[in-house]
Amino acid sequence: MYDLTGFQRDLLYAIAGQEEPHGLAIKEELEAYYEKEIHHGRLYPNLDTLVDKGLVEKGERDRRTNFYSLTRRGRREIEARREWEAQYVDADGEPT
Repeated sequence: MYDLTGFQRDLLYAIAGQEEPHGLAIKEELEAYYEKEIHHGRLYPNLDTLVDKGLVEKGERDRRTNFYSLTRRGRREIEARREWEAQYVDADGEPT
């Protein structure tokens, strides 16, 4: 996960927190977090990068709507990231 941008990491977490979200649901989740609009030109290329890296799977709900889910590798990467973070901060956000 070290080679991902912060935005790409946030995409992984947003996908992990939902049941096969479609692009608009992911966009809305991140807009709520960032408190600003996320443009399609930023969202979809970054989702495609995560698919290309094998962290996310992209499926088709219908001809107009894709959905996204974490792969096993994507879940492992999130877990590894959480373990790495735990070396520095505890569950309450306090330094260890």
